[in-house]
Amino acid sequence: MRNRPEHSDAPVALTSWEERPEDTLPEDVGTRSRLRRLGPTGVWPTLFTLGNLVSGFAAIYCATRPLDAAGFWGWTSLTMACALILLGILLDSVDGSVARLTGGVTELGGQLDALADLITCGVAPAFVMLHVVSHGLGIEEGASIFNPGTGNVLGRICWGIAALFVCCAALRLARFTVETSAGRLGDHMTFRGLPSPGAAGLIASLVLLHQHLYKIEDPSSFVTGLMGMVTILVPIMTFLAALAMISSIPYNHATNRYLRVNRSFGYTAWIAVAIIFCLWWFQETLALIFLLYVASGPCRVLLDRIRAFPGSVAGA
Repeated sequence: MRNRPEHSDAPVALTSWEERPEDTLPEDVGTRSRLRRLGPTGVWPTLFTLGNLVSGFAAIYCATRPLDAAGFWGWTSLTMACALILLGILLDSVDGSVARLTGGVTELGGQLDALADLITCGVAPAFVMLHVVSHGLGIEEGASIFNPGTGNVLGRICWGIAALFVCCAALRLARFTVETSAGRLGDHMTFRGLPSPGAAGLIASLVLLHQHLYKIEDPSSFVTGLMGMVTILVPIMTFLAALAMISSIPYNHATNRYLRVNRSFGYTAWIAVAIIFCLWWFQETLALIFLLYVASGPCRVLLDRIRAFPGSVAGA
């Protein structure tokens, strides 16, 4: 825009739409001028993120089907839902590495990743938890607890826990997106609060263990009792995981901290032992791994406070 001469009331000619003040532009042109231009988007990381999103959507579909609906390899509908959630978590852990390898780290990718995680790691685990509790309570098909107006008190509590989990997952992902720049999504070693994939993996692994026990023919009293204990543990851990997601408890970045750095020979041996246990007792080992990861944050805070306590006393 040309400068207006001092002490002159002569109108200034505007030669193009871009030179006019924004408040004098037509509404459609003014709106377009305020939109940011999107740069190129990496194809491969976007496909991995969309795969994560589709996995979450498919998990929700499987979780709402009847339990006896057989899937691949004779899996129950809940087993299929948990497998799809774990597949989405795997794709979520890979898409960042693919983005850095292909130079496709963009702000759009970070926003899309958060939206996909909300479905796969927020909504889908909540549906799975409600369904497994309905099955564990022996509720008939016509009396599902998938609504807050059910007459079953435990059903109302579980519905509230599921809604809380979805809200906390959304808050967790929104906070992470705001606090972390898109260009440094893969550089951090710790999280503030439990990552949503960790919370979703905990629920999926526990339900997967429940379904494994459910498929055992002629179960013993120990197996029956363990299955009942897992049924009660799932909503409790869902509630605790929801609170952990919006907390300030530090959690290690599992991929960056444990797999991407050089470790000792003994550490590698322990990883090999864990893999062997997964081959023999997959459901039990997977549930134990996620339980240990979720508990690692509070244990870390507790140990730090215990270590700091003698120093504070000595300083006083």
